Amino acid sequence: MADNQPPAPRSDNPPSRKALPPFEALRAFDAVARLGGVRRAAQWLDRDHAVISRHLRAIESWAGVQLVERTPYGIALTERGRDYHGRVSAAMDMLAHATLDLMSEGHHRRLHIWSTSGFALHWLSSRLEQFERRNDAADIVLRPTDHSPDFAAHEADIDVRFHATYEPEPELLPLLRRQILVEAPIIAVASPGYLGSTQTPKTPEDLLQHRLLHEDSFQTWAKWLASYGVEDSSGLTGARLWEGHLTLDAARHGRGIALANPVTAGADLQSGSLIDIGKDNLQFAPRLGRYTLYARRDRWNDPLLRRFRQWVTSALAADYPALKSAA
Repeated sequence: MADNQPPAPRSDNPPSRKALPPFEALRAFDAVARLGGVRRAAQWLDRDHAVISRHLRAIESWAGVQLVERTPYGIALTERGRDYHGRVSAAMDMLAHATLDLMSEGHHRRLHIWSTSGFALHWLSSRLEQFERRNDAADIVLRPTDHSPDFAAHEADIDVRFHATYEPEPELLPLLRRQILVEAPIIAVASPGYLGSTQTPKTPEDLLQHRLLHEDSFQTWAKWLASYGVEDSSGLTGARLWEGHLTLDAARHGRGIALANPVTAGADLQSGSLIDIGKDNLQFAPRLGRYTLYARRDRWNDPLLRRFRQWVTSALAADYPALKSAA
């Protein structure tokens, strides 16, 4: 197996073409082995799953050895595949870290920020200029996404996620630190037009009689309703629009009721295009969520990262003085 292999011999000459399969095929094989399937690897690499399968066949043809086998439970590595992947993955990690170390030497002022789409779209993107003015040499890269980065591979410097406090606390990986930025109530919102065309909900349970707008599944609504004791939400229906900013847009257009918070829906609540259904109603006692910033523990006090943490907490506190913030 890989752990018992002798060190690879060194040579002053580059490896021969025959010894190195196409790099894209190696990446595909590595991703399939790490993630446990072709479709997951395709999503991770942003490729069609047929392309990933083609890469697997190519690397097996190149080596003349079967590396994966199809089982009723999906793709599995053969014994030779496990041995080969142990060495390939180590080489991939070494290459990635060497490249990132090299890049960091030349890009001390680059900051890669990942965040939930709603936070990026409705708050952060319109305010980043404030931070850039104070840090005019900073090179900011903002990526809205519904999943967190691989911090071990240095995919991002900062990640901002939203988490409901009535759900289990997300596990914190040992290499990470986190900081709560702000706590915000999770509220049900709808347009004046929608509320004018139907009976206004008086209790959370009343919402089951309305058109509810969902993200990628019914679970967000189901868990929110359960926090009010509404357990029988198995019959939830309604449009699934994948992301929160799409449910907000649908709510603005009178298509139903969405879940939001004052950070993502603040402008709509202020303008009156959306209404907080439970405002001043004791039946809708606030259920809180938290925006939390994550970063690598060994990068936590890097000057640019530290300045961003300080700025984002201060900016949120200034914009939402009624909310509990870290500032």
